[in-house]
Amino acid sequence: MGQILPFTKQVLKNLFSEPATTQYPFVQREYPERTRGHVDINKDQCILCGMCMRSCPPGAITVDRAGKTWTINRFDCIQCGYCTEKCPKKCLSITPGYQEPGPEKYTYSVEVPYEPPKPAAKPVAAAAPAGGVKPEA
Repeated sequence: MGQILPFTKQVLKNLFSEPATTQYPFVQREYPERTRGHVDINKDQCILCGMCMRSCPPGAITVDRAGKTWTINRFDCIQCGYCTEKCPKKCLSITPGYQEPGPEKYTYSVEVPYEPPKPAAKPVAAAAPAGGVKPEA
């Protein structure tokens, strides 16, 4: 009898225990702390400095100061987190969860409303006497 149904013990165990799989589309997964996900940006804090672009190992991030855009190719991103560490304004963060799959590669682009500060007007210095010679007192 032990030879005929060697898996009976496992079958009975599986019948009376919870399923090992999750009901993913209906119940969203809770990710553990420190799980890498995808990079998000707070566009109101971004100053378009480009530090994230320079620190990105695969080159997935592009910063265009003239066009005021921040772009990431999510399929090239390896979720290493270097960009979030290097950002001086801490406007980048890694959000748990992953990008939804799709039939085409696309880039995520954000228009950043940053206006660089205007240089202050230089005060006009007092005119020096002609010839550059100081009058003696």
